[in-house]
Amino acid sequence: MKTLRYRYILDRLFLSFLVINTIIVILPLLIMSSYVIVNGISALNLDLFTQELGSPTRAMQGQPTGLVHTMAGTLVVDIMALLFAIPVGLGTGILLSEYPDHILNPVLRIMNDTLNGMPAVLKGLLAFVLIVKPMGTFSGISGSAALAIVMLPIIARSTESALSIIPWSIREAGLALGLPRWRVVLSAIVPAARTGLITGFLIAFSRAAGEAAPLLFTSFGNNYLPKHWTGMFFGPVDTLPQRLYSLAISPYEHWHRMGWAAAIVLFGFVVISFVIAHLASGNNLQKKGNSR
Repeated sequence: MKTLRYRYILDRLFLSFLVINTIIVILPLLIMSSYVIVNGISALNLDLFTQELGSPTRAMQGQPTGLVHTMAGTLVVDIMALLFAIPVGLGTGILLSEYPDHILNPVLRIMNDTLNGMPAVLKGLLAFVLIVKPMGTFSGISGSAALAIVMLPIIARSTESALSIIPWSIREAGLALGLPRWRVVLSAIVPAARTGLITGFLIAFSRAAGEAAPLLFTSFGNNYLPKHWTGMFFGPVDTLPQRLYSLAISPYEHWHRMGWAAAIVLFGFVVISFVIAHLASGNNLQKKGNSR
């Protein structure tokens, strides 16, 4: 018969095992974050957020340089990609979860898994063929399309998972009231899975926000702000992952430091998006609880 002391020791051993594994998971992130911050903190200044990068002669002559055009391009391209991907990915996830007997489901599932496993650079080439070549120019829209393709399978799979955990009794209750199936899904199932859906959107957004390869064939990059706001959509646009890569391989020491600073900004950009979505989902849950 197991004594209380034996159970206490076993519980402590299991808790220690969980703590050690948690540290193993978090430690690489802490090391990477610390290394980036140490190398890039010196380049974080007002010029970084207010000045353009310009030509290499700016840095060589000691003129102020920054990445304001890169940050603006990142916001435009990533947010537009999310807006492109959410309707299609959400619809795909709903079809996979709520209509399992649909004739398209087997093919759709295979295609979604294949798209998820494709290298991101091939998705950039797809956007290049479909958008860049017909337009005759690199553009922010083509970059958004490439990132949207990266987000699509992740949003579809996370939507399917979030909807599948909703009890079937909710669906049966809606159908018993005489509501059509699509109305039950949109009015009851999707709102009930809101927190899981937002989490899936964030995972897809973070996955695409760090991609540089698809943007090399689509948005291409730009050292200056567009002369008109439409240039953000229909002309070459700079983004943080792409600019970080180009700064890292440049021969200029000042640009190397700016590359580390760009990594800090990109990291902060992803963290802020997670915080905002967490607060939004938390407020929704609180309102739902108060309404009850």
